[in-house]
Amino acid sequence: MGISDKKTIYKSFGTDYKAMTMRLLKKAGLVEDVIRKMKRLNSSVDSMKIAIKPNLLDCTPADYGATTHSEIVEGIIELLKENSFDNITVMEGSWVGGNTAKAFEFCGYNRMAERYGVKIVDGQKEKAYKADCKGMTLSICNCYKDVDYLINVPVLKGHCQTKITCALKNMKGLIPNSEKRRFHTLGLHRPIAHLNTYIHQDFIVVDHICGDPDFEEGGNPLVRNCIMAAKDPVLVDAYTADILGYKPYDVEYVRLAEELGVGNADLEELKIVTVEGVNNEDLPDTHKILSVSYAVEDVDSCSACYSMLIGALNRLEEEGLLGRLDEKISIGQGYRGKTGKCGVGNCTCGFEFNVPGCPPNEEDIYKALRFRISRD
Repeated sequence: MGISDKKTIYKSFGTDYKAMTMRLLKKAGLVEDVIRKMKRLNSSVDSMKIAIKPNLLDCTPADYGATTHSEIVEGIIELLKENSFDNITVMEGSWVGGNTAKAFEFCGYNRMAERYGVKIVDGQKEKAYKADCKGMTLSICNCYKDVDYLINVPVLKGHCQTKITCALKNMKGLIPNSEKRRFHTLGLHRPIAHLNTYIHQDFIVVDHICGDPDFEEGGNPLVRNCIMAAKDPVLVDAYTADILGYKPYDVEYVRLAEELGVGNADLEELKIVTVEGVNNEDLPDTHKILSVSYAVEDVDSCSACYSMLIGALNRLEEEGLLGRLDEKISIGQGYRGKTGKCGVGNCTCGFEFNVPGCPPNEEDIYKALRFRISRD
């Protein structure tokens, strides 16, 4: 029993998320998998250092479709503690522009940590070390260095730049902000793939409860009330792409990670085991992100900045105003020191028209662009 073969994804459907998580992980064999690795490391129940990595990009409620439901993490912790594994740390570093400490508090993780006696680590406050990630040197937060067993708890959702985000991209929370910015200058896909050659996900528990299929900041949650368990992050992301209406290799970092030996993207080998509940996963064919991206010129933008722009553009599109812009909107680190007509974010501060901020908030972008349209 369990998913040691890495070709199986276990799924449960329901609304009692904590209890559902515990039943799912018992069926999927989480504790048995931890014990197997403990024996390989010649470790013990008391000394085995287990880390749980949720997705808390900012102070956004889970039912908004952007952040990991704390009930899932509670279920993981309770199951581990029932089996005497007490050395547990929840670690996360929010996206650039976000505040991890506030996100922990807002999303209920501080209360959870106090209740269960687990540690909380803010990756944004961690020092970092350099690691060779199969030919690419990347900075990794110190908190990862001593982890014996890593449980990744991503949200299955769309992404405004990479189409999807789930298991592989969630590891960006274990690098410092300076490295996150550099990832965007490198094009995201290649560094994400290389990062996963060094950071090893032992077990993945996917929050597929109500992730936003359009982009990572949430706001358009699509309720599926599903939680999944798996071992292979490449397979998880290939399946995520399929669920969201893409082919696995439409997401470049899925292909690159497979080529680097991180996992297997072959969905023909995938076995789905439904533990409980009724499958309710049909997703729409359209994605909001695709309908407004024509108005953007993006050169190495950070996800937080880009998603704020997309949110504002969606509002303008709904009002029938976006098509009245007479030039594309520039955004991204590639515009630093350059000039132009219309830009968003501090990187385009030299432009004739600029919405400042790092990142600027959606409301400011919306109001500024609406004013520009009405003036024209």
